[in-house]
Amino acid sequence: MKKEVFDKNPILRLSFDFSLMVIEYCEKLEAEKRYVIARQLLKSGTSVGANAMEAQNGESKADFIHKMKIAAKEAEESQYWLWLCQHAENYPDCKILIDKLEEINKVLGKILATSKRKSLFSFFV
Repeated sequence: MKKEVFDKNPILRLSFDFSLMVIEYCEKLEAEKRYVIARQLLKSGTSVGANAMEAQNGESKADFIHKMKIAAKEAEESQYWLWLCQHAENYPDCKILIDKLEEINKVLGKILATSKRKSLFSFFV
């Protein structure tokens, strides 16, 4: 892994760290036999970073935006699973994951807003 890629790109760093945290949390869920939620969260939680990484080599600006939108959708799905865990009885604490995901959502929102604005601007120029 090229560490400098993550150091220079906030969304890749945040989503990679989040993925590692999700893996650890899902291992706790599986140890407690909470398999369904663990699998769903593991898929969506790690997909955020995978899609952000894939967007870095988008074929076009539109492809970049599309893949970042998918990352944002996966973040929303992850938020849903984490909210379920937060409100279900006897589930491990996931507040730190929810906080990290809020930070990721803010960065994704800024990336998408900036990218769309630049795409729109280039359309009229």
